[in-house]
Amino acid sequence: MALLDDIPAIRSRATEELRAAASSEGLEAWRVRYLGAKGEVKAAMQRLREVAPADKPAAGKAANDLKNALQAAFEARRAELGRPADARRAGAAMPDVTLPGRAVRLGHAHIITQTIDDICDIFGRMGFTVATGPEVEDERHNFNALNIPPDHPARDPLDNFYIDELTMLRSQTSTVQIRVMENTRPPVRIISPGRVYRPDTVDATHSFMFHQVEGLYVDEGVTMVDLKTCLDQFCKAYFGPDVATCFRPSFFPFTEPSAEVDILFHYADGSSRWIELGGCGMVDPNVLDAVGYDSEKYTGYAFGLGIERMLMRKHGIPDIRLLFEGDVRFLHQF
Repeated sequence: MALLDDIPAIRSRATEELRAAASSEGLEAWRVRYLGAKGEVKAAMQRLREVAPADKPAAGKAANDLKNALQAAFEARRAELGRPADARRAGAAMPDVTLPGRAVRLGHAHIITQTIDDICDIFGRMGFTVATGPEVEDERHNFNALNIPPDHPARDPLDNFYIDELTMLRSQTSTVQIRVMENTRPPVRIISPGRVYRPDTVDATHSFMFHQVEGLYVDEGVTMVDLKTCLDQFCKAYFGPDVATCFRPSFFPFTEPSAEVDILFHYADGSSRWIELGGCGMVDPNVLDAVGYDSEKYTGYAFGLGIERMLMRKHGIPDIRLLFEGDVRFLHQF
């Protein structure tokens, strides 16, 4: 019975000494004394052979409980001291709090977000408000109400991300103008920046996801002169006062007449080149009728501009993929 009498005393003494260990060296010395290969717990286990057979079950259980309790107490104390074994073995030193601190590197808005904010600010000074809409659209808002017939190539499944037969990821932000006109009586003057999706092959100038800004102005007496003036003033405000604009005749189902708007870029080598920014035109009367507007009374213009295309030209970015790769070395330049 001597072993059963000694175990509580060993446990009490070990617990007090462990509580007094205040350093990694003291903790290691305690471990060797009680849990080491020649420690007191090992010695108590060896004494089991001296215990009478009738008392061995109780003595064995008490010895195992002692080992487990001291091991758990040792782990808890080591964690409390905050010095893990690997750091102690490596001789890790405490940090020198007297050294100068490192400045925190602050982030900023992504260049696309900055561009959208600039665009909204410029058009806001012209009286436009910002409108948003869902990126998952139905056929009515993406095609039907925009005067795009069922047999039009723009509706081809190869040119759209269809979710089912009647639902898709929007291929243009023109969907927002329909939603706004369905719920607002003229005059309407809005822009709608946002993401659009088309299954284009990714290369330096194309992506399956990109950003557009749609503009719409509907009121009595709106003419093509108003459209050209608006876009010309926007280009001068965004790219600089010396930029030249050009409007080329084109065709879109939702505008008539329609045009492509280009700007003249001057490069460092002295060359110049006309770059297309997007499409525009007077809102087709069929679109006005589709949302319940009186096309005999109201006229309007609409335009859609590629946001990545504008910022790439303004900042000299050669590859659209740089905008989406998340490389902070690139993004911190803007």
